[in-house]
Amino acid sequence: QVQLVESGGGSVQSGGSLRLSCAASGFTASSNCMAWFRQAPGKQREGVVGIDSDGSTSYADSVKGRFTISQDNTKNTLYLQMNSLEPEDTAMYYCAAAARPVCEAFYEDGGVDFFDDMDYWGKGTLVTISS
Repeated sequence: QVQLVESGGGSVQSGGSLRLSCAASGFTASSNCMAWFRQAPGKQREGVVGIDSDGSTSYADSVKGRFTISQDNTKNTLYLQMNSLEPEDTAMYYCAAAARPVCEAFYEDGGVDFFDDMDYWGKGTLVTISS
């Protein structure tokens, strides 16, 4: 049974940093597409970043240069380092995984999305940024 468990959310002031973690079980994160999504209050869920099994990444324009996705293969864990946080980053952040090595990301209006659906989702971790 595949499980994705996010942690690391919290409340910080604008300009601060947080690191989100996504612990995967029943699934080898490094061999498959992994991604972070977020959903702000009253808004649709949006892609933040995806990482392919070969390490290729696809970031939304809004987070490029501020957020970094990484993996620890020994811990089967995905991370999202978020720096220079802004109030607009306030959202529930979700870890997602697809049973395929390539995320098949595409860009539209500055955002990142994926041609095929993700297969597994975590329950999310809340990030709140105050000005």
